Amino acid sequence: MRTARDRIRHAISFEIIGLALITPLGAWAFHMPMHDIGVMGIVGATVATRWNYIYNFSFDHIMQQMRGSTRKTTPIRVLHAVMFEAGLRFVLLPLFAWHLGISLWQALLMDVSFALFYMGCAFVFNWAYDRLLPLPEWQKLEAA
Repeated sequence: MRTARDRIRHAISFEIIGLALITPLGAWAFHMPMHDIGVMGIVGATVATRWNYIYNFSFDHIMQQMRGSTRKTTPIRVLHAVMFEAGLRFVLLPLFAWHLGISLWQALLMDVSFALFYMGCAFVFNWAYDRLLPLPEWQKLEAA
């Protein structure tokens, strides 16, 4: 399993890349000031970073117990990304509506757009991260 230091590097790297992409794209797509999207991005990234650590730690422990390994197949990666985003939506939706002064419906549409964006980013980022920094146990499995 990944170390605490590796998990922190993973979470922070993901959020920095996501924030750098979502702020200008969100401002453009929703015709809102970049400052407002940036504030929501920072709040979202802070919440997501904490959730990322807790969620991935728990997910890996469950995988280790159920499968004996933390190596993820494509279907498990899809499940992993969907479940991560669902938990995050629960917290962020009311924050979006309140801070931006928009209806819950508008916040939901915006939040779903962000969730789809981040879900795709999470899938690609996690795949790339695992390829660039594989765990020793995975290398042993590939060698076998």
